[in-house]
Formats: sequence, structure tokens, C-alpha cells
Amino acid sequence: MSFPPDAPRLPNVVFVTVDQWRGDLIPGGGSWLSTPNLDALAAEATCFDRHYCQAYPCGPARASLLTGLYAHKHRSVQNGTPLDARHRTIFQAARAAGYSPILFGYTDTTPDPRRLSPLDPARGNYAGVAPGLEVGCLLDEDARPWIARLLAKGIDIPDPSRGRDGVFELAAFGAPTVFSAEDSETAFLADRIIGHVRTQGQKPFFLHASFIAPHPPFAAAREWLDRIDPASDPMPVATGHNQPGHPLLDVYRETLDLAGFAPGISGAPHLASDHVVRTIRHAYAALAAEADHHIGRIIAQLKAQGLWENTIFILSGDHGEQLFDHGLLGKLGWYDGSAHVPLMIRCPGIAGGRRIGRFTQSIDIFPTLVELLGLQNDVNLDGASLVPLMRGERTELRDAVHWSHDFRNLATQDMETRLGLTSAQCNLQVVRTERLKYVHFTHLPPVVYDLREDPHEAINLADDTAGKALRNEGVERLLNLRLAHENNELACLQAIGTELFGSRTGEPGVYNLS
Repeated sequence: MSFPPDAPRLPNVVFVTVDQWRGDLIPGGGSWLSTPNLDALAAEATCFDRHYCQAYPCGPARASLLTGLYAHKHRSVQNGTPLDARHRTIFQAARAAGYSPILFGYTDTTPDPRRLSPLDPARGNYAGVAPGLEVGCLLDEDARPWIARLLAKGIDIPDPSRGRDGVFELAAFGAPTVFSAEDSETAFLADRIIGHVRTQGQKPFFLHASFIAPHPPFAAAREWLDRIDPASDPMPVATGHNQPGHPLLDVYRETLDLAGFAPGISGAPHLASDHVVRTIRHAYAALAAEADHHIGRIIAQLKAQGLWENTIFILSGDHGEQLFDHGLLGKLGWYDGSAHVPLMIRCPGIAGGRRIGRFTQSIDIFPTLVELLGLQNDVNLDGASLVPLMRGERTELRDAVHWSHDFRNLATQDMETRLGLTSAQCNLQVVRTERLKYVHFTHLPPVVYDLREDPHEAINLADDTAGKALRNEGVERLLNLRLAHENNELACLQAIGTELFGSRTGEPGVYNLS
């Protein structure tokens, strides 16, 4: 990468994601997690306290995060659903500005199979790399680079081909992992990132660090378990008294198994004992503390090399984690625990320490970087730049957030069979305001909450006279939102006479084909 001698120097970008980190546990916000490094970052950054993802699980969440699009537009709605190649990622936009974005971790981006030959193994790999990224260290569920390091350290792993699950299951439930803190997955990735940063000269760089912690399996090294006092963790939100009758929640209670979340245990999460609940939440907090420590190491390295003052540092979650709230584990359903995620942005020249209570969404990160880096804009982006909020300016953004969740299973048809739905009907749409949460299904009963009276989402008012006005508002808001966010890649152009009017960014004028 080279720039003219008189060109202004581009800032560095370090874009960090942490997987399954809940937004109500945002650093600097007084949560029960131990996050001293991110608490310190909060003093230099803008913290967005009401930030929401647009879809879950990992693949759909990251598709929205990296394209700036709602899931109803990018349509990568499940892990393994391909991302249409026509949708530009933030990394492709950065490449057009001269960056060479590099990945440490994973993005769970299934490639567009229409661009691949029939025998290409990538056609069947949901854990692909987002377009526009070079790979510094790929650390997906196979975790081969990390497992190779464990084997080199003499740790006995009977079946390394089973990936990270085969490592974590070597420890009993609640016991420390078989590897030490210095040999953990998070430590390994941070070491690789720091090694890469040490090779940086003065060329501007764009680094995407994607940590899997605190994602399951919920098990941690002894050092991190010992640092967390289990008694400091409050118990989860109880199941709502009139919600067990909802068909989707009934299926979750029938099918969810603790075995998918922690080693050496099984059973239904909603029937778990207090001991099991506390043990799993303790491990989650330990994994978060570990991620905080290693993110702090990366920041320290940037500062030691004199790179920090010219670095935009973004920390975001991809989606949340129920952590037994409402008797659920994972990212599913419609609760805030699955959709509310952290976001912190530290930017040179913008004062830190500001906390934003306005609604923001993961689709806002792309347009924010468009403004900060001077990237080419895109008329199809659904988000809005957060720079005005970061600068303390009064701005109209939004008074509601929207997300969706697709729960089909094309391989087994399990959810379709249990619910009597087609695959296309296995989805829900959520609109959330200060007061209202409205959950829309095509062929299942709706859900309505009055969050002012019911902040823990316990009482479904969908069939209650008291909830009729809220339900009507939710339907109207959802329809208006969908109408306002259609695909505009070509709708912004119009042929009149012999000329084409409009532009890719939506401004009026004669369209320039170049």
C-alpha cells in the first residue's frame, strides 16, 4: 500500500468482536463481570448502552454487522446460509480505500455457491471468511492452529479432528480446563494478533480480531475461574408466568439440552438446578474476564508502538446469550438477552467517556466507518453513521430497533415438523421501542410486552385488551420499517429520455457510469 507524500495519513482500524457477550454486561456499565481493561477503554471511547444486533446466531449476526444490512435484505438467515456475493462487506469497502484488511479469528460467512465449482469444499463450509479479508490466523470451530499448539505443549487430546469441543470435553462439568490460562484459545489468538501488530510499520492497517469467548462450551482455565466470585453473579430472570404456552417456547423446552453448552452435563436448561445455573454463569464470567485481559494486552501493544493515537478501536458483540434468563440458553427467541450487545468506539480526535442511551444497531458500524474513513457510500446500507452521537451533536437517529430470527432446519426439518410450519414460515420479526416490544410470526401467535410496566418481558399482552393498542403500533411500525428498507441498488436510478438519473449513493443528478 502506498500513498502520495502529501496525502493525509489514514487511521489504523482495529475491529474486535466478542461472541455471545450480552449488552447488559457492557464494560463500564457497572455489570457483575470483571473487565478492568474495557472499563479503562470506556474512558477513551464512546459507549453505546442500547445497542442491538439484527439477527442471530453467529452467521446471520455477522452478515448484518459486516454488510450494514437487515437480514431481510442480505438473507443469510442461518449458520450455513450463503451470503449473496453482490452484498459488499465493510472489508471490501476498506480495500477500495487502500487498506488490506486482515482476519484473526473467524467470521462464519458461507460463500455464495454460485461463484464456486461443484466440487469446491467451500460450498459445504459455513465457517468461511467474509469477502475482502486476508487471513492472518483462521480460528473457527476446528481450531486447528490452537490444537496444534496444545499438542506441541504435550497436552493429550485423543481426537484432535473433533476441534475445540473435543478439547473442552476432556474436563468434567465445573472443573478447570485441561489447558492452563497461558495456553487457552483466547490467549493463543491474542498472541498471534500481538505478533502481527509488532510487525507493523507506519502503513495504515485494518485488523479484524474475532474472539470466540465467551461463547460455549462454558468452561475456563483455573486462573480465570479463581478470579471470579460466583456469589457476585445474580440469578437469571425467571420464566414469565403466562409464556410457557407459546408454541416456540414449548419447542425450546423440549429440545434444548445443556450438553450443547457445557462439558459433562445434560438435561433441559429450564429444569437446571441452582448449582448448574451458577456453575455455567461462573464459567461465562471467567471467559469474559479472560477476553478482557487479552484485549487489554492488544491495546497495550498498540500504545507501546506509538500506534494508538492514530487507531480507531471498535469493540462489538455479534449477539447475546440468554444465560438461563426465561429458562433458556443460547441465542434464540425474541428476548433482549439474545439481541442486546455491547458497542464501544474509540476514535482519534473525538473525546471519550461519553455514554449513549439512544437506540443503535449493528448495521450502524458500516456507515460509521464510511464517514470516519472517507469510504465510498452505498445507497443500500440500512444503518446510520454514529459519528454525530460520538461528537455529542443533537441528531435524529431512531426511536426503535428491529431484529429477526430464523429457526428453520433445512437438513432435519425438526422445527418445521414440531411446529407444523414450512421452512419459510419459521421466522420471527421484532420491533422494540422504549415501551413496546412486538414479536411478529406469520403462522404462530404474536407476542406483545409493555416494557414500561414489564421490563423483564414476563407478561404477553397479545390477546389482552390492555395490549391491543401496543399490538397495533407494533404491526404498523414493522410494516413501515420494512417498506423503508427495501433493496435500492437499482431503485435509485431511472432512465428518462436518453439519460440515466440518480446515483449509487442516492443523490440526485445524472448518473455517471464510471
